[in-house]
Amino acid sequence: MGEIDRSIAEPDPAAVAGAMAALDAHMAALNARDEAALAATLHFPHYRLTDGRMQVWEKPDSYFADFRARAGAQWHHSAWDFRRVVAAGPDKVHCDVQFTRYRADGSSLGSYRSLWVMAKLDGRWAAQVRSSFAS
Repeated sequence: MGEIDRSIAEPDPAAVAGAMAALDAHMAALNARDEAALAATLHFPHYRLTDGRMQVWEKPDSYFADFRARAGAQWHHSAWDFRRVVAAGPDKVHCDVQFTRYRADGSSLGSYRSLWVMAKLDGRWAAQVRSSFAS
């Protein structure tokens, strides 16, 4: 049996804080419908694996429009149900997350589990890769 991976045994606290702050900023920007702020929470190219295919956004210009199409006309806002760190090194954090999409009346459109890879590139924490069960 090999050595224990330190990123799992002793997650880097500064990295975890940076990744969680980026996740908070992502949800706030999404709900505010602030495309520039949302783009700042993602690294581009940005990758998303869902339904057996990899989506790639080379630049932020179409990301929010694509999200609105996926979420549907009834989508009003989203919220994290949980965010769990799987592993965290100094420049990368793997997160097991679940979020719920809501209608304006507060009723749920659905809850979705995802894996997010948060990366610190050029001094900035943002999401680089996601694998999602959300459409």
